[in-house]
Amino acid sequence: MNSYEDKLKNRVKRIEGQLRGVLKMMEEGKDCKEIITQLSAVRSGVDRTIGLIVSYNLMDCIQQANGDEEKLQDSVQEAVNLFVKSR
Repeated sequence: MNSYEDKLKNRVKRIEGQLRGVLKMMEEGKDCKEIITQLSAVRSGVDRTIGLIVSYNLMDCIQQANGDEEKLQDSVQEAVNLFVKSR
């Protein structure tokens, strides 16, 4: 996938905002539990975004495989590797 949908870009922008919020909380000396809760939300958002990008890319690769079984298997394996690596 060469161009990313606005929805994906907006997800990343939202994550960026959450991280800025975490920094502000740290600067303000907020409670550890609040900071961990926000960082967990960031991690969850990143994980979901990675999953969406991998799945969109896989769909694109499947369409480009054009019935080529070997190319299709390679694309699926690459998608799985990317997803596992992100964990």
